[in-house]
Amino acid sequence: MSYRDLRNLTEMMRALNFPKHISLESFRQPNFPLMAEMLRWLVLRYDHNAAILDSIQKETDRVLFMKSIVQFLAVKAHLKLNIKRLYQADRHAVKELIKVAALLYDAINISKAESGKDSDDLGISEMKKTDFNSKQGEIRRIRELSSQITEKGAVLYDLLEKEIELKRLRQDAINKPPDIDGIGRDIQKAIQSIDSEIGKTVKLLDNVATDEANLESKTANRQEELERLQKRLKSL
Repeated sequence: MSYRDLRNLTEMMRALNFPKHISLESFRQPNFPLMAEMLRWLVLRYDHNAAILDSIQKETDRVLFMKSIVQFLAVKAHLKLNIKRLYQADRHAVKELIKVAALLYDAINISKAESGKDSDDLGISEMKKTDFNSKQGEIRRIRELSSQITEKGAVLYDLLEKEIELKRLRQDAINKPPDIDGIGRDIQKAIQSIDSEIGKTVKLLDNVATDEANLESKTANRQEELERLQKRLKSL
């Protein structure tokens, strides 16, 4: 980082109305909180709907935060940043921050230049404005899709990192010889369980047969008693 680089960054951030003061001493030592705040502010200034992670307390949070920023700018602004230099958050990060700040700074300068044109260009400006307004809905939808792509890309990146370990675990499971003794024990337990269920079913069937015989005996006794009563009734 040169003195001129830090001065340029300071001037651009001041012109963009960044709320905090940036001095020439800000990045002589690693200053991750300030660097992260500047990046988040610039990205949200570029697109207020940007899906950017907020937490930077833990190291893993900082890594995810940097990935989301870099992926967002790569997709939305076609801007390639050196994530390692940014993560250092010292003088090496200044040139990367200038790249991001320059996006908005140049856009403001272009807008000011166009607004200062002569009145002869008023008709052309109005035509451009009308054309822009007619495409605002399409632009809004494109921004939403871009934010979703960035978010899904971050999730996919994490899943691909986990896939390395999952692949190793799958390969270990495939290469591991089968436990024949264990399989045999499991089969024997399953057979014993089935035999136990069959025994219970047979016992229930035996009980049903016994109950049926008792019922038939009671029915016969009732029938004989009924016949005796009918005979007595006729004799009366």
